[in-house]
Amino acid sequence: MGSIIAYIVLGIYTVALTYIMIYCLLQLHLLYHYKKHYWKNGNKKYKKASINDNDLPFVTIQLPVFNEMYVVERLVDKIVKMDYPKDRFEIHLLDDSTDETVDISKRKTEEYKAKGFNIDFFHRVDRKGYKAGALKEGMKHAKGEFIAIFDADFLPREDFLLTTIPYFEDKEVGVVQTRWEHINRDYSMLTRLQAMQLNVHFTIEQLGRKASNCFLQFNGTAGVWRRETIDSAGGWEADTLTEDLDLSYRAQLKGWKITYLEKFGSPAELPAEMNGLKSQQFRWMKGGAENARKLLPTVWKSDMSFWQKLHSTSHLMSSSVFLFVFIMGVFSVPTLFALPVVGLTSGIFKYFLVSLLSVISVYYVANVQAELEKQSYTKMLFKFIFLFPLFLALSMGLSLHNTVAVIQGYIGKKSPFIRTPKFNIKGIKDSFKNQNYLAKKLPLTTIFEGLLAVYFLFGILGGIYLQDWSFLLFHGMLMIGFGSICFYSVRHWAMK
Repeated sequence: MGSIIAYIVLGIYTVALTYIMIYCLLQLHLLYHYKKHYWKNGNKKYKKASINDNDLPFVTIQLPVFNEMYVVERLVDKIVKMDYPKDRFEIHLLDDSTDETVDISKRKTEEYKAKGFNIDFFHRVDRKGYKAGALKEGMKHAKGEFIAIFDADFLPREDFLLTTIPYFEDKEVGVVQTRWEHINRDYSMLTRLQAMQLNVHFTIEQLGRKASNCFLQFNGTAGVWRRETIDSAGGWEADTLTEDLDLSYRAQLKGWKITYLEKFGSPAELPAEMNGLKSQQFRWMKGGAENARKLLPTVWKSDMSFWQKLHSTSHLMSSSVFLFVFIMGVFSVPTLFALPVVGLTSGIFKYFLVSLLSVISVYYVANVQAELEKQSYTKMLFKFIFLFPLFLALSMGLSLHNTVAVIQGYIGKKSPFIRTPKFNIKGIKDSFKNQNYLAKKLPLTTIFEGLLAVYFLFGILGGIYLQDWSFLLFHGMLMIGFGSICFYSVRHWAMK
């Protein structure tokens, strides 16, 4: 009986490892195409229109906002500085707020309207459809041939429109997306680790998919849509929590292209506290699973090539990797005790180390070689060596929280769109203590994260008892990951 249970445990652990390995190998394939792009094209300069060009199209800039009292003012102040003819763009502040953000938004609108800017304020009281609903309602008032969208925490460059609009000369281009930069990357260890992960998406994943002729995505902000593209794809829909990914795929399935500008950054604020990060992760992970459920049947029925379908599946199901990371972690402890029962050693799993090597390669290129920071190679390399293990620990620590989100997404459980609170955090002297929008209560998963830290401590002690050191580092990282997530969730909640 004991050997049967041992084989079941080893089987589940192996399935989890296999899924993760396949996902990592597909990431490595994107890395290959990313590098191939630069081997072939080098660093070409981006197109840029002249502000004196009489043929510049009319653009609507949409600013969807919900309870952003700390950042909405700086957003509007930045948008009006856009280096684009004042008579060729309009600003629509789509404010669904229920707090004093409404008054701030109205005041800023009136201020700049008096200065001659084409700016309007639109307020909804029912928040139907959340962000997707606000954007859909906003389309009724938009006069622009092109629609630029910015979330409240973004501070776009003044030449944003002059740089993005020229790419629509290609009539097949429906979206131009820019890379997110991080104005508070060095605020804390938490923001540094988030930047490390996002850098992978905005280098290897986005450009790798573009270079391999696979589907990529509009990231919800810091991009421009051709209005015709939105209309032909069916418009904004609110049946998933990631409406941006949904519309991106529907548009590409209609034949539209997305152009990605990796070297043109749009600065934004990263979540500075743990519970805000968790709410963002929950929305992204659950929304990804919802879109996989919604779109994968259409993807596989389309006339896309097999590789395009495979990468689209990996993309839409990318949040599922956290489910298998969680399973791998939980079953690694009984696996430690099951191996001697069936007369095996951990050496049977050595082939799965290709997953770790793939992840290291992808993150190294994105955070060291991509030259996103103006620092020396040596400094970036040492920073990477220090931060990468901590990043892995944080990712594994978030796996329980994200697993709940993924499962809810796949089974169709609906939940409201919880926006990620921002506090105008730019430097280390800024603080979110005692600010509005901090979490009022802790999720139940926080308790289980603490218990899992203890569970993996038991795994460490079990390895020492068995004198099997093969899982020691892995269980140590899991203990640190879950323990840190639990600790900072409680600590930041207590700062409300």
